[in-house]
Amino acid sequence: MKIGMIMPRASADRKSLVMPEVARLLGEYGVELEIICPEERLNHLCLIRPTHDLYVLKDTGEMALGLAGILHAAGAVILNPYPASVILRDKIASTGVLKAAQLPVPETYVTAELRQLAPLLRDGPLVVKPYRGKGGEGVRIVNEESELVQSPACRGPVFAQRYRKPDGPDHKLYVIDGQVFGVLRKWPAVTYEEKLGAPLTVTPSMRNYALRCGEAFGVKVFGLDVVVSKGEPYIVDVQSFPGFKGVPDAALRLADYIYHAGLQVLNKNGGRL
Repeated sequence: MKIGMIMPRASADRKSLVMPEVARLLGEYGVELEIICPEERLNHLCLIRPTHDLYVLKDTGEMALGLAGILHAAGAVILNPYPASVILRDKIASTGVLKAAQLPVPETYVTAELRQLAPLLRDGPLVVKPYRGKGGEGVRIVNEESELVQSPACRGPVFAQRYRKPDGPDHKLYVIDGQVFGVLRKWPAVTYEEKLGAPLTVTPSMRNYALRCGEAFGVKVFGLDVVVSKGEPYIVDVQSFPGFKGVPDAALRLADYIYHAGLQVLNKNGGRL
């Protein structure tokens, strides 16, 4: 079995023990694994074609999504699927999917200019974030109109949601092929220990939200951030293939899922790429 794992470029501030362990386990399972970092190579687009039974799209940066798009058009099997990964990278589109699935989200606004948000501040603070941001980058709470004026220029549309003061730490839900795991995490999490968070018991209602979310996007490996305010849950973000920090035995669960997904591809293709 040949699996290509599309990964982000390694950096000193990105500490993850899960994916290296996933790679090690897949090797023990007999998988021929290639780590693909699009940002670290010169990519000849005319020569890109599927050469693996399965691709794992761990990176959702611009270059990785571009590569996945070419592979998808050429018939490659990708986990998570390319169309879903593109939607999940776009907070405007993903919020629309959540609303269509009747899942709870805060009041959400999109505009071309920050100043157009000013009238909304009369009803309370807003959370402003890049519409294609990830990892919490650029997310901030805006209370006063002066903060909009002083803010640096945003690239692309401005995405804003009504701020809901949390009752406690954020609820981070992780899903691996129907299994739902919960982590309590402070925001913003700075240290690695803070990102690991504390165990959270997943209630039936939270599990229901998580599984409906996966069905809405057509993905089985994802995470969602839930803010509970005055007892009411609000889904404020969904990520395709997150880091799964704080999930017990995350590497083993992911490796098993990826391996069996590869087996399904092989069985479907009669053992041939």
